[in-house]
Amino acid sequence: MSRRLRPLDRYVLHEFWRVLVATALGFPLLVIIIDLSEKLDAYLGRELPPMDIALAYLFGIADTMFLVLPAAVLFATVFTIGNFTRHSEITAAKASGISFHRFIAPIAVGAVGVTFLGLLLAEVVPPLNARRLELLQEKAFRNADQRANFAYASETGRVYRISQASVTGGTVEGIEIERRGTGPDYPTYVIAAGRGAWEPAEGWLLRDGVVHLLPDSLSNLTFHFDSLRDAGFREPPASLMANPKAPAEMGYRDLGRFIEAMERSGTNVNKLRVERMLKIAIPFTSVIIMLIGAPLATSTQRGGTAYGIGISLAITVVFLMLIQLTQAIGAGGLVQPELAAWLPGAFFGVLGSFLLYRVRT
Repeated sequence: MSRRLRPLDRYVLHEFWRVLVATALGFPLLVIIIDLSEKLDAYLGRELPPMDIALAYLFGIADTMFLVLPAAVLFATVFTIGNFTRHSEITAAKASGISFHRFIAPIAVGAVGVTFLGLLLAEVVPPLNARRLELLQEKAFRNADQRANFAYASETGRVYRISQASVTGGTVEGIEIERRGTGPDYPTYVIAAGRGAWEPAEGWLLRDGVVHLLPDSLSNLTFHFDSLRDAGFREPPASLMANPKAPAEMGYRDLGRFIEAMERSGTNVNKLRVERMLKIAIPFTSVIIMLIGAPLATSTQRGGTAYGIGISLAITVVFLMLIQLTQAIGAGGLVQPELAAWLPGAFFGVLGSFLLYRVRT
């Protein structure tokens, strides 16, 4: 690829990546220092080994980097073009017949590369976050053997409502299983049993209950049983005790399956839908936000470095505020959740296109 790029393109791209790497790594390190200073006493109170704490924060770098990539692109764009402007390199390029749009093309290519890096991080971050929480003992169970009055939605579309479950005894009491169907060929059914016992080789054996078969909204066939095995109920007792994962611990596909399961159990999943779409929207914002930084950076000659820092910080703060605002809007159902995740990018895209159009080429 370097052979296909002109010397000027390589120079511009090199300067952009130099600032980008420093910013993308510097922000996470700053976050680590601040977070560690606040929580170190709590970690020491849990008697965590220093190596586990260090590994946990090492695993957390990828998550912070994913969130700050748009800001890193903005800082790199503003400072790179700002330096070119102050040293009259853009003026020299224009005098040679190279327009401003052509001059910043390598920066646009670099922003596209950052977008792909962000999409990769979106899939790498969840298992690292899970491991980080495990090392810091953030997911310790208060009562890992017993659980009462809870609902569990499986990935196969079934919902279990259980009054009491025990891992040690391998038993459940007061269980209700619901499977939604589509019609007479695949009917809805509800199984209600007084108790059940787990057998590792065979699965759950339910006792003393009834089966309600619902081929349609007008029919209800009821069967009483002394014992019954439901072939679809294969989750072992320990799985029923598991804490639900946070969106940060799930990739795009896993979060999609989790959302479908929660929808089947009647849970409001708008916030989760916004979180899922942000895994794509945030990386693509890197390209969009570059469109704003490039034209604004051409005016940094008057204010110098302080002006560039001010522009970058102001836009970053506005961007983060819009992310929080759109999450609330999407979770509240005022806007379709998937659309809400793209609103900050749409706003900055329109603004950036206008500023880029107005700049003197």
